[in-house]
Amino acid sequence: MKSSKNIIITWLILVALTVTIQILLGGYVRLTRSGLSMYDWHVVHGIIPPLTEESWQETFENYKQTPEYKHINVGMTLDEYKLIYFREYNHRILGRLTGLIFVVPFFIFLFTKIIPFRKSYIYMLIGLLFAAQGVLGWYMVKSGLVDQPYVSHYRLAAHLLMAFMILALVVWKIMDNLTTFQRLTFTLIKSRSFRWSLVFFIILGLQITYGAFVAGLKAGHVSNTFPLMFGYLLPPNLFSSDMPVMLNLFQNSVTVHFIHRWLAFFVFLFSIMAYLDLKKKKIGKAIFLPILVALQIILGLTVIWMNVPVSVALIHQGGAVLVFSAFIMLLHRRAAIDTNA
Repeated sequence: MKSSKNIIITWLILVALTVTIQILLGGYVRLTRSGLSMYDWHVVHGIIPPLTEESWQETFENYKQTPEYKHINVGMTLDEYKLIYFREYNHRILGRLTGLIFVVPFFIFLFTKIIPFRKSYIYMLIGLLFAAQGVLGWYMVKSGLVDQPYVSHYRLAAHLLMAFMILALVVWKIMDNLTTFQRLTFTLIKSRSFRWSLVFFIILGLQITYGAFVAGLKAGHVSNTFPLMFGYLLPPNLFSSDMPVMLNLFQNSVTVHFIHRWLAFFVFLFSIMAYLDLKKKKIGKAIFLPILVALQIILGLTVIWMNVPVSVALIHQGGAVLVFSAFIMLLHRRAAIDTNA
């Protein structure tokens, strides 16, 4: 029984690591404007890239018909195209590989009853989310192949949030297998302190969403100063007359950047409140939560001051994964303590 649990834990840790790498690789693809280099999506034979010079020329000619080439990469050479192509290609291949790393062992464990069927529902949900993530990724890319050479930032945010959702469930199941905690109960969810933890989870999710909006709208380049933007603490162009007032909150790059930078401090405040709650439950190492959030804020400010360098921006995205995963683990430990109390 113990060895079976160790096998499952090792498998889930591997899945969590590959999901994390996939999130970072997706960020790299986005930061290097490589995501629209593959203009079609084939689940099976799409795993084979062009192999001959003739097929490369044909692929490149098709790429020349896309908005990205016409508006941004006009004059690009075939060698330059191959570079951005393989960035996106690697992202898609790793996505398929990550799904297989999850699905194949899961069915083996289910068949051999290492995972009882009655406890398999969360695993099935994770598998469905992997499949949906692939479809959503293509739906996102497709939005940049019609008229404009960039993907919908709404679809980008949905794609990123689904990756974090998969990661959350995988990390939660890792913790399930490390403890005697069985399930969330309605009584536990109703508890005041646990609900505060969920409030932090929602605010953190909102901050991650706005991070995706910033990325999709290229809003990180709007201002490279802090705390002022354009010389103002409250910039005058937060609400553009070119769109309805409420849409500025989601589509105005200045407003989105402004919300993302200041929402970070609300995340930090709630991380301290979550830490104080976890400390009451005598959960060790909870202090790392506000520390990680503080480091993430410093990284975010560095991204702003340095005008979004790829390396620092990727570390910042990795920091979001670390904060998110740490909180899921702490939330699980808190739920386990309350359940077993």
